[in-house]
Amino acid sequence: MEDKVLIANRGEIAIRIMNACKNLGLDYVVVYTQEDEGSLHVKLNRDSQSNRRNAWRVSSYRDPNDILAVADHTGCTAVHPGYGFFAEDYRFARRVQTRERSLTFIGPGWEVIKVLGSKINTKSIANALKIPTIPGSDVPIYNEIEAEGLAEELFYIQEEKRIKNPSILVKASAGGGGMGIDQVTHIDQFRQVYRRIKNYAKRQFGDEGVLIEQCINDYNHLEVQLVCSKHREMVHFGTRNCTIQSLGRQKRIEVSPGFDLGNPSGYQFNPQRILDEIIGYSLKLAAHVKYDNVGTWEWVVTREGHSYLLEVNTRIQVENDVSAKTSRIRGHDSPPNLIEEQIRLALGERLGYRQKDISFTGVAIEFRVVAEDTKRGFTPWIGTITGLELPAFPWLSIYSHVPHPEAYDIPSEYDPNLALAIVWGANLAEAKERGRTFLSEVKIEGQNSREEPIITNLDYLKENIDNLLIFKD
Repeated sequence: MEDKVLIANRGEIAIRIMNACKNLGLDYVVVYTQEDEGSLHVKLNRDSQSNRRNAWRVSSYRDPNDILAVADHTGCTAVHPGYGFFAEDYRFARRVQTRERSLTFIGPGWEVIKVLGSKINTKSIANALKIPTIPGSDVPIYNEIEAEGLAEELFYIQEEKRIKNPSILVKASAGGGGMGIDQVTHIDQFRQVYRRIKNYAKRQFGDEGVLIEQCINDYNHLEVQLVCSKHREMVHFGTRNCTIQSLGRQKRIEVSPGFDLGNPSGYQFNPQRILDEIIGYSLKLAAHVKYDNVGTWEWVVTREGHSYLLEVNTRIQVENDVSAKTSRIRGHDSPPNLIEEQIRLALGERLGYRQKDISFTGVAIEFRVVAEDTKRGFTPWIGTITGLELPAFPWLSIYSHVPHPEAYDIPSEYDPNLALAIVWGANLAEAKERGRTFLSEVKIEGQNSREEPIITNLDYLKENIDNLLIFKD
């Protein structure tokens, strides 16, 4: 039986998965909600005569019953969750794989997603493997005296390391998305904050467990891109730096590799050694849990060169192509397509290459073009896009679900992302210059319901080009 993929996502990632399926010779189906009728991922599959029935409306991208009903009705054999929505939901993956009419979940096995889906569990496993994590608890603490003792120890460790302005974070262990977190800058404040977070956690999450961690402020946020198969094969496609983020910790610019290897003297540590170190640790954890698809290991690296594992993202990430653009597999002239790799490996194929067959070249930068007001807390801008002009260069790749030249209403239900642009250069200086060229040639027009002109983050992206791969003073 030939495989057919249901793409359970929207926007640019849906289009990228569509194209990956086409390149692999696979049939596919897309879904959409009422709010997304104007999206390019729908238009491409509804306007074409040959693909007339490739787009199916659902009530929500988060409704598993709707998604699976479309899969059954259209004869799909696999589900690709993209990123977000069901991508890291082990319950959905388990249901897909164990239902009477089972489907292939394009991602890791549900057992792996469950193991790594909890940051607490991931930290506990990492600690057992002697992989560095942020100093602090790896299990919820319910006892105030025990919590205060750990807090005192963390302050002492920071003072020993001569860290300026030492502080700790008190977190609700069952929280997420930045909820239930407070900072303590002196041990005398601890008990009051601990009691407040504990009570908040009990009210909001029904679990008064609290985590205590060292607060790390001066760091770069790095990622390691792994690709693994069901045959216990694993390779890495280098590192990325995603330090430039919105106030809500949403990434805005990503760079590969994770540090400027052309200027090692700009760091207080050997950047290549740190990159090799976090890659090695990532592979060690992946081997331990028998990781079997594409995934990203997220790290923080301090100015002094201390690295700490944050979490594992058991999915394809928005910025996967940043890593691909700086990678080559022996025997192939073009960069790899990591979404294609993800699909074929989920369907049971072998890697077909080893780490020694992968080489790295140049620097890639991804810019996320978003309709938002960066001067007002990155507030989303909602309105109608009436004009979109994106330049074309050999060194530029652009992914967008915004149709043009026709008008496009940005759905208020989703993040107002407009485009992803990846530039490649032989070195960081060239990549930055090409990034400036791209940003200066983008033209976006639109207005909201009050006839006010569109607000985007283009200026913010331009202003931050010189902040790439550095530790800001």
